[in-house]
Amino acid sequence: MAKGLGKGLNAIFSDFENTKEESIKQIPVKQCRPNPYQPRKTFHPKAIQELKESIEEHGILQPLIVRKSIKGYEIVVGERRYRAADTAGLEAVPAVVRELTDEQMMELALLENLQREDLSPVEEAQAYKQLIHELGITQETLAKRLGKSRSHIANLVRLLTLPEPIIGWINEGKLSMGHGRALLGLKDKDKLLPVADKIQKEYMNVRQVELLITQLNDQTQKKKEVNRSNQKKDVFLQEQEEALRNHFGTGVTIHRGKRKGKIEIEFFSDDDLNRILGMLETE
Repeated sequence: MAKGLGKGLNAIFSDFENTKEESIKQIPVKQCRPNPYQPRKTFHPKAIQELKESIEEHGILQPLIVRKSIKGYEIVVGERRYRAADTAGLEAVPAVVRELTDEQMMELALLENLQREDLSPVEEAQAYKQLIHELGITQETLAKRLGKSRSHIANLVRLLTLPEPIIGWINEGKLSMGHGRALLGLKDKDKLLPVADKIQKEYMNVRQVELLITQLNDQTQKKKEVNRSNQKKDVFLQEQEEALRNHFGTGVTIHRGKRKGKIEIEFFSDDDLNRILGMLETE
């Protein structure tokens, strides 16, 4: 793997001064192929149209970087320029041909998009995951290589563990990365899709989602505690609880400790409390 890739495109991506020792060739557009490791999957038509109009007026100011392949040339850097040139009807594009490994192609394509902020959170996460897998490196090593924090890479890659519909909504911009990170904290995974749908319908911000997740997690924890408590109780206590609930017309819980126990009777208002006290006094 070439050293210095993590220093940014200036170290490896040519501007005109850096390409003086390299010949810039006119490569037929029909012989160009997209980078198979291109992390950006969505190319917005409006952006391509604007670049097309610029190319028609000023030409392509910065050459593409390509790699010779069996069937023409693979684009390493500059796929938007290629797409805009093709849309504009150009027959050839200026390019520098370099010998690069698959690993270098992956990292170069990712660096270009990251430095130009072209990637959605999902595309960025998928690119990190692919690099980690293909290069056989850790998140920490990748972070150092790209000049990113390990937590940034870890948080993004975790987004890919969300259900596919939610990943799609984040990629489309319907949910933000912050929404996605908040959803990762939801303990009851069966509620992920309903909550994600609620976020969109109610235009909830990240803080509101975090509060909702906290409330839902508290409810889930309480249900687990009640279930564990019920499982530990013997049949006699469960029957007595049921009898007391029917008698008082409210929730009743019997807690048995090692040396002592207690009975909890629920009430919902002063009138409800007086009703229960009245029943106890008459008995």
